[in-house]
Amino acid sequence: MFSKATANIVRQIDPEGSLIHVSRLNDSQKLFPMALVVKRNRFWAWQRPKYQPTDFSLGDLLQGNEKLSPGVSEEDFLTYSGAHMDRITGKVETQAGPVSATLEGRGSYNLQSSFGKLKKKELDVKRLVRDSETRMVNMQHMLMQQLEKKAEVLAVVKDIVITAESCSIKQTKKEQCALQGVLGLVGLLGSFLKVCVSDRSSIHLDSDESLEIPPGTVVAYSVRELEIKSNGHFMICLQPGTIGGIESDSVSHWNSHDSLNVVDGRINDSQERDLFPLAELPQSTRSELFKKLQDTMKDKYALSMFQSALEESRLEDTSDVPAHLNAIHLLVSAMEELPDETLNLLSKSHPDFLEAFNMLIFGLKESCLHLPVQSLPVSLKDNQNFQLAEQLLLSTDVTLTRRNDELWAETKTDPQVLPLVLCLSVHGLTLLCKEQQL
Repeated sequence: MFSKATANIVRQIDPEGSLIHVSRLNDSQKLFPMALVVKRNRFWAWQRPKYQPTDFSLGDLLQGNEKLSPGVSEEDFLTYSGAHMDRITGKVETQAGPVSATLEGRGSYNLQSSFGKLKKKELDVKRLVRDSETRMVNMQHMLMQQLEKKAEVLAVVKDIVITAESCSIKQTKKEQCALQGVLGLVGLLGSFLKVCVSDRSSIHLDSDESLEIPPGTVVAYSVRELEIKSNGHFMICLQPGTIGGIESDSVSHWNSHDSLNVVDGRINDSQERDLFPLAELPQSTRSELFKKLQDTMKDKYALSMFQSALEESRLEDTSDVPAHLNAIHLLVSAMEELPDETLNLLSKSHPDFLEAFNMLIFGLKESCLHLPVQSLPVSLKDNQNFQLAEQLLLSTDVTLTRRNDELWAETKTDPQVLPLVLCLSVHGLTLLCKEQQL
């Protein structure tokens, strides 16, 4: 409930910014200006990283006994109250050899958040840089020793958004859901998945809940990542979005800069090839999975649970990840990053349209974002289908226009990842719904 409320705040006040919502109330005391947070990158570059607060500040990590006191300013931020209503519907049911799973939910919830006045505390970064420029990280510190240097990055909390007065969160929920097993998606993957069966076949929820939040509770924060070399020298990444990293003793370059900073066409092509195993599934399995995914796309909550279960299965897998599981995880993870509007349009798209739209996307990519109008796939020459293609592209910040006898796709200067995940999602869905060639 707390996580939903803070996520709503961030979506409303800083949807494309650097604020991170606090997902657990217990983390609030660990989040203060100059606190250290571990950022863990996930499987693919477009996925939002996960952040885990630590029990340490930057000063605790540095060599020497001199205390860092860079100063913190405080100011009024805004007053917030809001209501969020949703209907939870979705069902995923699959059979994979000995493994079966059902994820089903129906119901609704009404979340009301009255956070009142919010304040913002901000670290004096200029002074912090000046005061710490001659200091070095203690590479023998327990926190440094426990970090997975290839996957995790340390970041320092720059500012926090806190409650200025007592406030409340109220949630009314009417829901019936069932969760059995984890996920069994295709026959060959059954033996590779970790299975955890619930003791109860169904859970009934019909509740009114309220949570009182004390003043000084952190609801959101922003960070600046750290670049740390193996000899202890470090630098604070001052530009928002700049990626840090930890240099391994055996590696002379930064792990994160080359692999995660930019999502480009080359990564796109490689990941499109990773989707090919979907086409090798039996046609009945592909058809059923396509239908289930379209149903699940109507409910972002169910889609997120689906992705989390797949990710958990991969993390628990001690052997090589099978190509089919990798492909399904890639497809679902790409879909999860799409805006609600895009998912809603895809959930209503007919297989013939998806195949034609997939051809359009590939044609635009290969021809530097412009095509002759006559090269349009037949089904997209229908005005209604062409408008649907325009809507899908526009929902991911791509504008499709006609100029004389040519089609042009125009993107923002920095389109980031939305066109990529749309391309991957459509390609994966097309592989599932396309009839097998004999």
